[in-house]
Amino acid sequence: MSEPARASTDPPTMMLRETAEAPDVVARLIDANDATCRALGARLRERPPHFAVTCARGSSDSAATYAKYLFELHLGTVVASVGPSVSSIYGRRPKMGDALFLSISQSGQSPDLLTLAEAARNDGALTVAAVNDTDSPLAGLCEIVLPLHAGPERSVAATKSYIASLAAILQLAAHWSGDAMLGAAVRRLPDDLNDALGRDWRGALPKLTATRSLYVIGRGPGYAAAQEAALKMKETCGLHAEALSAAELKHGPLALAGPEFPVVLFSQRDEALAGLTDTGTELAASGVPVIAAGPAGFPGALTLPSASGIHPFAQPLTLIQSFYPLAEMLSRARGRDPDRPPHLSKVTETR
Repeated sequence: MSEPARASTDPPTMMLRETAEAPDVVARLIDANDATCRALGARLRERPPHFAVTCARGSSDSAATYAKYLFELHLGTVVASVGPSVSSIYGRRPKMGDALFLSISQSGQSPDLLTLAEAARNDGALTVAAVNDTDSPLAGLCEIVLPLHAGPERSVAATKSYIASLAAILQLAAHWSGDAMLGAAVRRLPDDLNDALGRDWRGALPKLTATRSLYVIGRGPGYAAAQEAALKMKETCGLHAEALSAAELKHGPLALAGPEFPVVLFSQRDEALAGLTDTGTELAASGVPVIAAGPAGFPGALTLPSASGIHPFAQPLTLIQSFYPLAEMLSRARGRDPDRPPHLSKVTETR
């Protein structure tokens, strides 16, 4: 297995150690969940859901964004993200009969997720939980469980469980669609993640260490990676990082970008690549420091190393695998402890 890039000889943090476990976690997940995903995929083809509903918080919610783009682009199934507070705070019961209800959680314990999952089950939705703790209340509530197989995750910042969530969603989509190329992308994920782990992104540190605010932008499935990267920069690095779809940048937010307000751009090789390249080109030409991750290349950007030949739906997983060691280094460079972000705990009991 490749070793993640490190900026010092200090003992590795829990965040870095758990990041390095992701390729093995995904290999275990693919093998263990294959039969369940195969059966679920056949069931969904036989009786396609009218729509899909996702329910998640934090990093898991950006995994839900990934599911949205994957299901809508590849399967033509409309996906809605329902706010858990609709049931837990406001006491409403959204009509979810004939829907696929997908809840994503590391702990499976947040009360608001449980309330909405129960409402979905009672209304006749097909309830699926992608969850790391298979003894959790969420796993008990849902008809089908896709274990993340990440093992204990002690760092508050979720890394291997996030990548496992995306892998579980991709494996489900591959079986649901019956797409051979997507199935092949799933099978090579452990190797691609291991390769991504060894790609050194520390070249971005000088542009990020002293900044106070930045944008992380993407589009399509890469928007999920942008959301996750922005969240990690907030919680581990104390940065004001905002995730944006590249399509929204010119609707006001562009006014903030400048020499002291850098942009990190995630891309994948699909129909959005030309637009992302144009956006990055315009930003760099106007003096905005741009850090480019993925195949989009343009003058004036700091281009981070990434692999070619990755399926566009797998690329967000490999990019976030390369990003996590950078976030860990950036956190320590800014004098913080990435394993113990202030004000945060591992299980968030929102209601």
